[in-house]
Amino acid sequence: MREQVIVIGAGIGGLCTALLLAPSGRDVIVLERDGPVETGDPDELFKTWKRVGVGHLRQSHAFLARLRTIMKAEHPALLDQLLEMGVRELPFENMLTEQQQARYRPDPSDAELTILTSRRTTLEMAMRRYVETLPNVTLRSGFLVRKLITRKGDDGVFDVTGVEGEENGMAVTLTADVIVDAGGKGGFTIEQLMEEGAGIRQESESAGILYFTRHYRFLPGKTEPDRKANPPPTGDLGFLKFGVFPGDNGNFSITVAIPEIEMELRKSILDPEIFHQITLMLPGLRPWTNSEQAEPTSKVFGMGDLISRWRDMVVDGKPAARGYFALGDTLVRTNPLYGRGCSFAAVSAQALRQTLDATSDPVQRALKYHERVTEELRPFYIVQRRQDRTAMKRAQQTLTPGAKQSFRSRMMESFVEDGVKIALRSDTRLLREAMRGFHMLEHPEKWLGKPKNLAGVLYYWARGKRLNAAAYPPKPGPERIEMMKALKLNYQADMERAATERPLAA
Repeated sequence: MREQVIVIGAGIGGLCTALLLAPSGRDVIVLERDGPVETGDPDELFKTWKRVGVGHLRQSHAFLARLRTIMKAEHPALLDQLLEMGVRELPFENMLTEQQQARYRPDPSDAELTILTSRRTTLEMAMRRYVETLPNVTLRSGFLVRKLITRKGDDGVFDVTGVEGEENGMAVTLTADVIVDAGGKGGFTIEQLMEEGAGIRQESESAGILYFTRHYRFLPGKTEPDRKANPPPTGDLGFLKFGVFPGDNGNFSITVAIPEIEMELRKSILDPEIFHQITLMLPGLRPWTNSEQAEPTSKVFGMGDLISRWRDMVVDGKPAARGYFALGDTLVRTNPLYGRGCSFAAVSAQALRQTLDATSDPVQRALKYHERVTEELRPFYIVQRRQDRTAMKRAQQTLTPGAKQSFRSRMMESFVEDGVKIALRSDTRLLREAMRGFHMLEHPEKWLGKPKNLAGVLYYWARGKRLNAAAYPPKPGPERIEMMKALKLNYQADMERAATERPLAA
């Protein structure tokens, strides 16, 4: 008899689980609380699709190279369907500066460093419709999971054997050999296990930032501006980060990220006019959003509750549960700054299939899955958390006139700004090496640990700003006070508030 699997949630995590487990011959039931896809038109779907379980549905999304590689290897037909629906592929050469482009010589490995980008609604629609064609996968929309069916064993480990829920107004109980929890950031079933006393260890802290996204469409006859132009369409002003996300079918989105402590700016940016005015004040975004190039197609979508969270399902060698596997945002969350959430889910789903195929012993499955996920994802979680802490310190310093950095802090900042970033904007080989870590094809810090690469970075750092002048991008935007005055916002309120709070250590 084939192994039965229940997957909670048909978001990216649940769909990736179905995609990865389907070839293994298991019977997979995906339970989704929201309704089915009711239109095949990407623009209509973007306007009308209600996804209560996915609050960030209309935020900017991208599939990093690791996820695209998994998709291409496991389901090339799905990749073809995504492209037919207008999903974009952004190759490695799109990341090169004009200076690098002039000397660029393609390498066979460059094809691996390709991003998929689109509106989330289009990505999810294509994935869902493809999953529904897989012979051993059943997707049940409108099924609300209320609780897990659990029993605490004599050894203190919980056995999870099914779910209880509602479908079409009726109470339904389902059982399976394996329960996969891909309920996402709003999922509550894992919390049931924690409340019942399962040995799940959790750590979390704020990412210190909020996201705001607005969607645009190019006007008839207009095409995408050159992404290699200076200044680039991404940047960091300390008090504000921004980026362009090319979408499907002539659409694109602008995401602006603001530190939590910038109260005046974060309250005002939900006003579409304020948001649009900010894009016009940023030289890298103006070519995209000016009235002769594009028109807005949405309101401003905010996203808060951005935390870094890691949950260990195995503590001191003892699993919390048998037959239960969490993945995606249910298991680990990071700041979405680099778009790793979808790839985290896909990598976890791949680790799950490898684990289930390797052994049928429930305890060994729990242990091996934990080992694989920790090895694959923990390094990226730690690096992102470290970067978030640095960004929060910088944001507070921006609000603190006369704030002084320690010598060590200044040297580290110089190493990154005048060494690493300049090296990557100058040397295509170094950029190629770094992008392998960025795209989760190898450990995020492996590239800089290679003596040849470190030597290259140190070379550019030692050259100094004068010799490296051509590699520095133009100023990405105005200073904070200049922008706040132009927006007619109170630029002093947050500075006064920050002055009364305990400063972060430099």
